[in-house]
Amino acid sequence: MTGLDIEQTPADAGFTMPAEWSFHEATWLAWPRRKDDWPNKFECMRWVFAELVRRLAMCEAVEILVSSAAERAEADKTLADAGIATDRVHFHDVRTDRSWIRDNGPVFLNRPHPEPSIAIARFSFNCWARFPDWKLDQAVPARIADILGVPRFDVVTTGKGVVLEGGSIDVNGRGTLITTEECLVSGGPYARNPELTREDLEAALADHLGGRNILWLKYGLAEDDTRGHVDNVCRFVRPNLVVACRSNDRRDANYRRLEENWERLQGMRLEDHSPLQQIALPLPDPVFFHGARLPASYANFYIANDFVLVPTFNDPKDRTALGVLADIFPDRTIVGIHSLDLLLGGGTIHCSTQQQPAADKHPAG
Repeated sequence: MTGLDIEQTPADAGFTMPAEWSFHEATWLAWPRRKDDWPNKFECMRWVFAELVRRLAMCEAVEILVSSAAERAEADKTLADAGIATDRVHFHDVRTDRSWIRDNGPVFLNRPHPEPSIAIARFSFNCWARFPDWKLDQAVPARIADILGVPRFDVVTTGKGVVLEGGSIDVNGRGTLITTEECLVSGGPYARNPELTREDLEAALADHLGGRNILWLKYGLAEDDTRGHVDNVCRFVRPNLVVACRSNDRRDANYRRLEENWERLQGMRLEDHSPLQQIALPLPDPVFFHGARLPASYANFYIANDFVLVPTFNDPKDRTALGVLADIFPDRTIVGIHSLDLLLGGGTIHCSTQQQPAADKHPAG
């Protein structure tokens, strides 16, 4: 941690992680740079990211990490060719291994009172415990903290750094956090924190994100190579409401997983002990590439200031998913963004974005 009493946790200092629908100062992206993340589709990625920038820049600042002068020139040209106004777009020379800033970037905190400010929680990152090249990504939160000149809290519990990706958690902004056992506490070769107990992790989430009430689902999607990210199966959309994916195909590998999650949600309580409400979100038909199923999910949407950006997959259920979210967010425009090409990299819109909250705005709903 920098800039505050080193004995304080973020919770001690009054910081918490606000809900995604709270007002944003900016959205952060990392310009696509690895061709092997999007086999045969890398050239399409700059246009997908340009569409994200176009929508986001209509309602908030867009901060883009670039790893080289060549990437900066390509991004400039792409945005210009797409006719995107760039007065709200800012580039930062920060090298990355990959472009999934939800996972390798910072988790932003804010403190509306008594002195409005923001801070960054820096979890450790080890590339989903799957790949060896993560050292550039591991440094991203600290680099962004330096760019913004804000305090950084390094997340440690029982003397150990905590490995966690932003896609593995979601919050309601009032003290409740939702995640999955599959991602955070299961063992095996992809275990993030094999030396930490569930109680250790809960303490770290309470101390650093304000997650005093942890809701544990069991599973993520069967085909998700992050091994259980919650942002592909269940998301907070109001302080007392989540959308949760369900499948209507009993033969689907995800059917039982999602039903078990749904059943768990029915018994869950919020930080004030009131019942958690839930609405079903359909699961698109399976999407395959070279024989492998990809983690297609409408739950990987992103809540911007004026829009909800929703991945679509040329699927008849696209319309249903957009309609469900339109009913939930009457004050935001629901925008479907074609994401089949983006999905080849293993994620879609939420994985590609990270919100920076405003310091002085932390609305209740």
